[in-house]
Formats: sequence, C-alpha cells, structure tokens
Amino acid sequence: MKCVVVPVTHYQQNCSVLICEATGKAAVVDPGGDLARIVAVLQQHQLTLEKVFLTHAHMDHCAIADDIRQQFAVPIEGPHKDDQFWLDQLPQWCEKVGFPPGQVFSPDRWLQQGDTVSFGEQQLQVLHCPGHTPGHVVFYHAESQLAWVGDVLFKGSIGRTDFPRGNREDLLAAIKTKLWPLGDAVTFVPGHGPSSTFGEERRSNPFVADKHYG
Repeated sequence: MKCVVVPVTHYQQNCSVLICEATGKAAVVDPGGDLARIVAVLQQHQLTLEKVFLTHAHMDHCAIADDIRQQFAVPIEGPHKDDQFWLDQLPQWCEKVGFPPGQVFSPDRWLQQGDTVSFGEQQLQVLHCPGHTPGHVVFYHAESQLAWVGDVLFKGSIGRTDFPRGNREDLLAAIKTKLWPLGDAVTFVPGHGPSSTFGEERRSNPFVADKHYG
C-alpha cells in the first residue's frame, strides 16, 4: 500500500490518498477541502476511489466528504458516532473559518474500537481515541506499520482539547493505551505537519514522552 499526503485548505490539513497497488483502488482519509488537488492525485495514479475514511468531524478534516461521496458514489466510513454533534454544526463552522459552505451529513458507517475498514485488498484497524473530539478514531495498517492519527498526536505535540467535549485526560490515555502498544516502529501521519514515529514521540514529545508520562 502507498500513501500520498495532500495538504488541503489554509489549515494545511494532511488529507491522505491511500493506494492499493494490487488493485488500483483508493481511499481518501480526511478530505477537508481542495477537491481538485485530491482528484488530481487520483487521476495521476489512475485510481478508482472506493471509500472515504474520517478520523473526526472537524471541518478541516471532513468539509468536502459529502461532496466526494456524491461525486464518486462512494461510502463514508467514520468517525465514531460521538462526533455527530460536530457534523450537525458543520455549516456554521465552515462559515466561521472562511471555508466554502458545508452541508450537514452523516457517514454511511459509524466506527468504534475494534472495527476494521477496507478498500481494495487492504485492511486497516480502527482505534477509538477520544480527547480531541469524543468520536475521534485512528486508522492503523499493520502490514506497512503506518497509522493515520488525525489530531490526536503530532510530531512534538498533541491535539487540542479546548474544543467542545474535548478532554485532555482522555487524549493522554488514548495515546498511551491505544497508540503506544502498536510499537515504536510505527510511522504516523498526523492531521497537520510532518510525520514521525511513535518511538520518537515516546522519547522526545514534551507532552507524552515516557519520562514525562510513564
């Protein structure tokens, strides 16, 4: 499996195009905007889009998910149902931050801890990691040791918890009990900024390094 990261919107959110090289099928993770950029990657690699996966329901991660669903006739999977209240507020938040108008929608499938999602011949594990939002999920591809963590964890930082229904203790617990057990060698694509590994963050992240939060 390959991954092409496409920064979108003025938030420079890391939308990812996941590619099943065996089948030419693709999935898009967290399409927050800039549809033309995402479509260009699909066309460049001659891919057939099969699904949209959402880590959480903040506008910079999901604002054009329903547009893609309608244009490509593909299902949306994720996040956890506890993020429905964010989806219900999508038009107001898009207007507030200067995004194109967004529409209220619900995914075709809510996800929870222990679920799997798939496209082509690829399968990813789903981990429910609340804290940044209550319904945040993480996607993990064991074969390539890659994780898409949305706004749970960043290189050198962690997700904000000052939004409605955010919870710092839940976030820290999710990182420690859901992400670290996957192994230090796992590379993660965060919602913003450069990738890192869980091992590096356990060594050096000022919020969740083992020496600070053991």
